[in-house]
Amino acid sequence: MFSRAASSSSPDQPSARMGRTGAVLQMVASLLWMPQAWWIAQSVERMTQGGGFDAVLPLAACVLAAGVLRAVLDGMGAWQSQRIARQHLSGVRAQLSRSLARVSPMDRAQAPSGQAASAMAEQAEAVVPWRSRYQTAMFKARSVPFVIAVAVGWFSWLAALILLFAAPLIPLFMAIVGWRAKSASEEQMLEVGGMNGFLLDRLRGLSTLRALDAVDATALRLRERAESLRARTMRVLRIAFLSSAVLEFFSALGVAMVAVYVGFHLLGTLAFGAWGEKLSLAQALFVLMLAPAFFDPLRELSAVWHDKAAGEAALSTMADMQRDAMQIVGAGAQDSIARVPAPMGAVAVEIDALQVGVPGHPAAMSAWSERIAAGEHVALWAPSGAGKSVLLAQLAGLIVPERGSIRIDGETMNEESAQRLRARIAWMGQHSHVFAGSVLRNVGLGRSDVSAQDVRHAVDVAALSQALEHRAGLSLGEGGSGLSGGEAVRLALARLAVNRHAGLLLVDEPTAHLDPQTADQVIESLVQIAQGRTLIVATHDARLAQRMDRVIRLTTGSQEVAA
Repeated sequence: MFSRAASSSSPDQPSARMGRTGAVLQMVASLLWMPQAWWIAQSVERMTQGGGFDAVLPLAACVLAAGVLRAVLDGMGAWQSQRIARQHLSGVRAQLSRSLARVSPMDRAQAPSGQAASAMAEQAEAVVPWRSRYQTAMFKARSVPFVIAVAVGWFSWLAALILLFAAPLIPLFMAIVGWRAKSASEEQMLEVGGMNGFLLDRLRGLSTLRALDAVDATALRLRERAESLRARTMRVLRIAFLSSAVLEFFSALGVAMVAVYVGFHLLGTLAFGAWGEKLSLAQALFVLMLAPAFFDPLRELSAVWHDKAAGEAALSTMADMQRDAMQIVGAGAQDSIARVPAPMGAVAVEIDALQVGVPGHPAAMSAWSERIAAGEHVALWAPSGAGKSVLLAQLAGLIVPERGSIRIDGETMNEESAQRLRARIAWMGQHSHVFAGSVLRNVGLGRSDVSAQDVRHAVDVAALSQALEHRAGLSLGEGGSGLSGGEAVRLALARLAVNRHAGLLLVDEPTAHLDPQTADQVIESLVQIAQGRTLIVATHDARLAQRMDRVIRLTTGSQEVAA
């Protein structure tokens, strides 16, 4: 909540050099068509002069060898460009993930999870074709047409002038259309992200919508959002088709003009345009075959121009999301992030005149002060809605207190220290999320300092191994499919047990909605896990409260403490 997201960084120099290398390889592959075209033209001329198979065999072998080399270079260049683009996208996704992870899940200013998932998974893929093809297309558009124009001009200055006259019109109209395409792509990206966030939110609350008989109204709103997305998508497609039509029109016009000139020149009607003499059949065919190749880089640039618009829109969406996350978590906390997990040990908690409540909303209770000694086990007892969960979130640094202070082992919880202090805090909410995967992966959560042996020990302590002894290879579904309510709670307990660096355990209603037998097992496991640590548990369960060292009774008006 209080940490600052890392700012975006540009691609490193080795990656940039490798990207340029891939572009150069593909550019050289395109230029290899020139010798191929010359050898093909020479072969046709030799056959018209009565030459047989032996006369064209060496030229055919040269064309074949150049074609193989061209395919190899083009494939290597495309592979390198694709790999660099993937690396760049992975870096951008990692930066955005870190930024979003530092935002409190209880902060209402954070981006909706559906929108964030859409931006990182679906929309971000638009970056790959842009980064992998755009640089190559720009290299080709800046060099290949001019090289071809020089080769054509070597035989016919008029044909070269025709190509050079038609070429500038294509980028001009393409840029005009491209500006509108970028704007339309950004609007479409925003609409896609908004619709995904709307859909995910409604799916999560589907049971509530059914209870309120609001399913039909929600379906109508979803239809309106889908219709808006369809309109924006069609607008992008119309712009894409328009730019393609403009490109094809001018390229076809240029090729047709060259073809007309070459045809009339060979017939003798247009005797000018060459360097003092009539073009031979091979020279005329060479000029004619190079004319379409002159516009190929421009065609590729046109296609990538739309990839560029979509990729820039996706990057802009992710950059805005990351900037918003940085504004939420505040400035100045990035340098204080703990790089090494803190050592294990019970911590003392001091609360001084804390205003329990969410900023911008009425306070859940009056100003509250308390001191919890290191290693002490405390139960927070209060009626529903009194603010127990909010208090735990403030102790974990997930909600910024409007007034008062929280000190962990004498250090004040603030923007600079929260991320470091949270390395010594473990949280167990009422509804811990279960990811799709094995039980071992759900307990370890991918932490590098947690071994398989640590996970197995934590599973035993949480009494989860007994429940899963006949399902050792169980793969859990997203949201806990395959687990009962009690097993899901034990899984959350195992996550507490495996966190060796946590000296403060914050637990919210661990026995709620459990049968008495299961609740007793959960209580025993929790007490065992909390040995040597400070435990603060919010509960309505009298049996759990009796196992604590003391009970703090919270009310909306005053504070009572029971031994």
